[in-house]
Amino acid sequence: MRVPGLPALALALLLLSPPCPARRAERYPPTWMSLDARPLPEWFDQAKFGIFIHWGVFSVPSFGSEWFWWYWQKEKRPEYVDFMAKNYPPAFKYEDFGPLFTAKFFDANQWADIFQASGAKYIVLTSKHHEGFTLWGSEYSWNWNAVSEGPKRDVVKELEDAIRSKTDLRFGLYYSLFEWFHPLFLEDQSSSFQKQQFSMSKTLPELYELVNKYRPEVLWADGDGDAPDSYWNSTGFLAWLYNDSPVRDTVVTNDRWGLGSICKHGGYYTCSDRYNPGHLLPHKWENCMTIDKFSWGYRRDARIGDYLTIEELVKQLVETVSCGGNLLMNIGPTLDGTISPIFEERLRQMGTWLKVNGEAIYDTQTWKAQNDTVIPYVWYTSKPKENRVYAIFLKWPTSGKLILGEPKANLMATEVKLLGHGRPLHWVSWASSGIIVELPKLTFDQLPCSWGWTLALTNVT
Repeated sequence: MRVPGLPALALALLLLSPPCPARRAERYPPTWMSLDARPLPEWFDQAKFGIFIHWGVFSVPSFGSEWFWWYWQKEKRPEYVDFMAKNYPPAFKYEDFGPLFTAKFFDANQWADIFQASGAKYIVLTSKHHEGFTLWGSEYSWNWNAVSEGPKRDVVKELEDAIRSKTDLRFGLYYSLFEWFHPLFLEDQSSSFQKQQFSMSKTLPELYELVNKYRPEVLWADGDGDAPDSYWNSTGFLAWLYNDSPVRDTVVTNDRWGLGSICKHGGYYTCSDRYNPGHLLPHKWENCMTIDKFSWGYRRDARIGDYLTIEELVKQLVETVSCGGNLLMNIGPTLDGTISPIFEERLRQMGTWLKVNGEAIYDTQTWKAQNDTVIPYVWYTSKPKENRVYAIFLKWPTSGKLILGEPKANLMATEVKLLGHGRPLHWVSWASSGIIVELPKLTFDQLPCSWGWTLALTNVT
C-alpha cells in the first residue's frame, strides 16, 4: 500500500518500524490545513518551561558561535581565521575537531539531576546541528557521529534513559534538516531543489530513525537551507508522526519545516530566535533563547557580562508565560561534557524561584490583561477553575504598597496572598478599578524569594 505524500524510502522505513497499538479513528492527511488543525497535546502548554542544549563538534573550538565552521570556512570572518591561525596547524580541517569532542566527563545522570532541579518540564537536545555530526550512531551519517567518532557513545540514548528514569521531564530532540557542506545538499541546492537526493537519503531516514529509536515528545526542526517544505516532504513526514509514530499522541512540533513555514505552520510557533513579543498571540508559541547573550554553544571566550542574570531570566519567563508562550532556555555544555558552573547556577536559581512561584507558572492560562497598565513590571497569569489570578511583580516597591490597575475586587470575597508567605494581605480599592495591596514588612532574609514575587488574587475580575 502506498501512503500519500510519503517517498519510497520513507515508506520502506515506516514499514520496518515496530508495530503500533490500535490507532485513533481520526487521521491527519499530509496537508498543512489538516496538520495545523491537530490539537496541541495539553502537556506542552501546561509545562511552560524547558531547557535547550546545544552540544556538538562546535563545542571543541568553543569560540564565537556554534556557527564556527560556517563563519571560518564559508564567510572567512577575520576573527575566526585568526583564531585558527593562532591555535591550530595550517592544514587543520573542521573534521579534525571530531576526535577532540571527547565527552569524557559526560554523565547523563548528573545532567538529569541539574535539569530536575531547574524546575523545567522538558528538554530539547541538539541531536544534529548544521555541521551534520549526529549525537547518536546514525546509519546515515557514516563516520561523522558520536558512536564512530569522538565520544564513541550514543549520547542521545544515554540522556534519554537518564531523563526518563530519574526525572519527570519530557524528552525532546532538535534536528537540523540541512547540513552546510554536505555534497548532496549542495548538489540539490544547485538544482534549485529540483533534485531531492539529500532530503530523501539523509534527512528523512534520520528523522524516522530518531523517532522510532528515541521517541522524542518534542521534535524541534531547524535549518531549512532555504528549501521549501515540499523538498523536505515535511507534510508527509508529519502525517506519519501524528498518525502512526510511537509518539503520535504526545509529540509536539515547532514551525521550522521549510522555507516560509516559520510562524505559519506546525504545532507551535517559534517565529525567530529569542522571540518575545510582549503581547498575547492567538497561537501557542515558544521563546527559545540563550543564557549566553551571543551564542547557543559553549564559548570559552565568554565574559561574565555576556550571561543573563537570574533577574533577567525570571523576567523572560514571566513575560513569556503571561503572553501565552513557553520559555526554552539554552545552555551549551563543554567539549568534555560538563555543564559549566555559570549555567548550572542559573538553572538551579530558576528552580529555587519556581519552588515558590511555580503555582503562578505551571498549568496556568493567560488573563484578560498580560501586563499591568499602571505598574509596568507586573505581569498576570490565571487559573480560571480556581477563580484565581496571579500578579507577578519583578520589583519590590519601596513604599511597601503595590498598585494593581487591572483587577476588579470584591470587598466581601476577594483575598490576596503572597506566595511563600501565606497569610492574607490587607488591600483597598483604587480608582474606578484596581487595588492597592499592603505588602508584608519583611527583612531580606524573610522574603520568600529574591528575584520576583507573586500575589495570588482570589475572586477578582
